[in-house]
This record gives sequence, C-alpha cells and structure tokens, in this order.
Amino acid sequence: MCIRHATTAATHPEVSPVTPPVPPSDRRTLLGRLPLPERNYVAEALRTETVGGVILLVAAVTALIWANSFGSSYASVSRFHFGPEALGLHLSVSHWAADGLLAVFFFVAGVELKRELVAGELRDSRAAALPVAAALCGMAVPAVVYTLTALLGGGSLAGWAVPTATDIAFALAVLAVIGTSLPAALRAFLLTLAVVDDLFAILIIAVFFTENIDFLALGGAFAGLVVFYVLLRTGVRGWYVYLPLALVVWGLMYNSGVHATIAGVAMGLMLRCTRREGEERSPGEHIEHLVRPLSAGVAVPLFALFSAGVTLKGDALAGVFTRPETLGVVLGLVVGKTVGIFGGAWLVTRFTRAELNKDLAWADVFAVATLAGIGFTVSLLIGELAFTGDESMINDVKAAVLIGSLIAAVLSGVLLKLRVRRYRTLYEAEELDADESGVPDVYEQDDPEYHLRMAAIHERKAAEHRRLAERAGAASSKPDSPA
Repeated sequence: MCIRHATTAATHPEVSPVTPPVPPSDRRTLLGRLPLPERNYVAEALRTETVGGVILLVAAVTALIWANSFGSSYASVSRFHFGPEALGLHLSVSHWAADGLLAVFFFVAGVELKRELVAGELRDSRAAALPVAAALCGMAVPAVVYTLTALLGGGSLAGWAVPTATDIAFALAVLAVIGTSLPAALRAFLLTLAVVDDLFAILIIAVFFTENIDFLALGGAFAGLVVFYVLLRTGVRGWYVYLPLALVVWGLMYNSGVHATIAGVAMGLMLRCTRREGEERSPGEHIEHLVRPLSAGVAVPLFALFSAGVTLKGDALAGVFTRPETLGVVLGLVVGKTVGIFGGAWLVTRFTRAELNKDLAWADVFAVATLAGIGFTVSLLIGELAFTGDESMINDVKAAVLIGSLIAAVLSGVLLKLRVRRYRTLYEAEELDADESGVPDVYEQDDPEYHLRMAAIHERKAAEHRRLAERAGAASSKPDSPA
C-alpha cells in the first residue's frame, strides 16, 4: 500500500531524490531498489509484523511480571493440561502454545519462504547471494561462539542452536519504539534474513531435536500432506476442507515424535505463490494476508506469554554472565549475529562482482546485523527443546535470551539513531507521490504520463503564482501603499 504525499520536493527541500539508476554494467547492486510489487508486499507484511511485535513485547513484559509477582499462579496456568488424551493430545497450556500456536507461525514462515523462492528476493540466485550468505553466516557464527564459550567454560554443548534465530516481530517492534523509518531495501533485507533464518531453524528442530519416531504416525502425516497437496492442485476451495485436514496432519505429526510445527511449514510450502493472469494476489499471498495477523497478533504473543515467564529472583540475572551456557547464548546473539551477518554480506561483495547501494553505507548493514541479534521466539523454543527436563537450565537459558535480545536491541537502537536523518530522507524520497497517482515518483521516472502530470501540476502552480504576482504589483502601485 503506497503512502501518498500531496506535496512536492519543492515544499520538502530536505527530501533529496534517491540516486538515479545508472547504465547497466556487469556489477550488481546489493540492497538496491525493490521492484514496486515486491516493495508493496514487504511494506504490508512488515506493517502487520510491527503491530504484532508491539503486542509480543507487551506479552513478554506481562509474562515476566506475572512469573515474578505471582509465580504460583503462572506455573499452575502454564502446567494446566487439557485436550483428548486418547489422541495423545492431553497437553499443558505452555505445550499447546509451543507446539500448537507456533505451528501457525511456522505456516506463515513456510508461505513466506515459498513466495521468496518463486517471486521474491530468493528467486534470482545472484540477488539471493547477499541475504542467504548473510543469514547462513548469521546462524553459523553464533553457534560457533556458543560452542567455544561452552567448551572453554566446561559447559553443555546442547544449546548451540539457541542463539541462531532472529525474531523479525521483536526487531520491528524495536524499530517502532525508536521511530526509525528504514529504507525499503534494508527492510526487505531484514525480512529475507528472518525468512532464511526460519527455514534453517526449522531444519535444526527437525534434525537435531527429534529422538524417537513413530513411523506409523509419521506415515499418516505424510499421507495427509499428500491429500492436502492434491486438493490444492485440483482447485478445491473452502476453509472447512483444509482446516480439519490441517488439524489431522498436525496431530499425526505431533504423535510421530517430529516437532509438530514442521506440519505448518510443509503446508505453507505447498501453496501456490505465483500470480496468474487476472489475479491481484496468488492463493498463497491471499491466505498469508489472512493468517499473518492471527500469527503475529495472537499465536506468537500467546507463546511468549507462556514461555517468557522467566524467574529473575536471586542470582538469576548475575548467573547469566558466569555460567558458560548462558554466557554463550548472550555472546552468540550480541556478537555472533552481528559479526556473522555483517561478515557474510561483506564476503559477497569481496568475492563477487557486486557493490553496495550508493545510497547506503556499511554502517547501515552493521546496524541491521546488530538488530538481527534479537532472537526471541524461536530461540526460546529451541532453548526448551535443547534442555528438556532441566527446568533450572531452561529458566537460565531463557533469561540469557531475554538479556541478549535486550542488549542487541539497545545497541542497534543507538546505531540506527545515528543514521536516522539519512534514513528519513531516503524513506521520504522513496514514498514521495507528488502527482498523487498512488505510485511513488521514483518508480515513474520512465513513464511519460508521469512527466505530463507533473508538468500540468507545475503549470497550475505557475499560473497561480503569476496571478498572485499581478495582485501584489497592483497593490504596490496604489498611492497609499507602503514603500
């Protein structure tokens, strides 16, 4: 959705135009201007995630207050069990939140990934090099940092995957709080980073946190996914068909021993995300548009409410920096994420014929890399899976995730604020719609109709100024007019 501005650059002298396109060459531009449909999609997606991020932030704070002020009631609610025991689904509230509600989150992640692969930034392997390399390095380096810290301190290596994920909703909430309007290219970079992060987090959960497998239930889940796929490809419509089937697939996946959120990802990847003639949105984009608010505004905040209730009494906070496992999580998020993402982006420019967008600087990439150190939702989930059965360690690891994410948020907020004027200038130039066509002017420079509309606007203004000049001249010629 485009933001309209009824003023021109003449009335906004502080808005400098975005660098005009240069003649084609064999050098690629990293973090360049997005195509208009992609820009609009990113803007809409991030708008929903920003609102969800604020709700998520409120849920996390509520969980901390509830767990530390009324700990017994928080524990009793979190451990309350309900559900059909005969189906193996008699689960606690916190378990339903982690395995049930997060399946909705991972469904949206699956649709996002499918769309990125067929119509977005990941469609072109050359264009995908930057976000994929940055995301992979941004997951590998935190894992290495954690492992080295744990080894040197004699701690457990089980939590190596905890600091590998980025929480896009929480990151956007930080941006909303500090009031930074990132240019579209940086916003898309952050979103793509999170999508690739989610993909590999899913693989980590599936490969490293699956122990005992019930092959009969797993086969049933795969059969359900095949039915889901066939119904989609034959054009069957109706939520009343797909929702019950999705619940059956989820239940079978849960009982198979594979983390139930994998079912959500698999179904998301099956949706068609390419537009056909006459379609404003593909089916995948349409369903994502409907489900994303449920994921960002309900599912993820409820998961946070029953997962972020960390007990901070006693030496819980101080112990984060003395225990090798928790220190590894903090360093992984704050140092590992920043170094990994920034280093991955730099390596792409170093070893390929690519250059950074001239409107941006490496300081901007570094700031976004620091922001990606906010690893809330998936980090909490992996922390629970990595230390299953050790409630004390789970509590400490969650505290480390919260502290590491808070440090990353503060550091990135400072770094982004240092460039806020530049961001605002670029953002306003990207959004400027002086001819009120509904399309930002930067996308209309090659359209003759745009220049004709602008000429008509300037002619009307010129005629108005001539009329005002004549009136001023007539007034100054009167005998009693001031000298």
